[in-house]
Amino acid sequence: MSTSSAAALEQLQRQLQELDALAKQTLSDLNTVAGTERVAKWKTATVALLTEAVGSQEGQKFAGIQPGPCFTNDMVEEFTDLIDCYRTPLATLVKRLSQAARPPSGT
Repeated sequence: MSTSSAAALEQLQRQLQELDALAKQTLSDLNTVAGTERVAKWKTATVALLTEAVGSQEGQKFAGIQPGPCFTNDMVEEFTDLIDCYRTPLATLVKRLSQAARPPSGT
């Protein structure tokens, strides 16, 4: 794994940890409005990081992610859906990058 690939992977893993921390904080104080605002700031920073570390295509792809419509009156459920909408693609990207960075087995 090259140094730049390892650094990019580490930054993306840190972004996942930050998202989890935002979710935990919001679910403990139950202020979903403030939590949603913090997630919006996190997303902006993550898009910039992705663009710099992985490339503009991945950054634009992540920037285009929008949560789907929600038809519940449960603000906590809506917030956890928002977290999942960003966590899942970012975790998938981290997994894909970590697998691509490993040398092929059997060589």
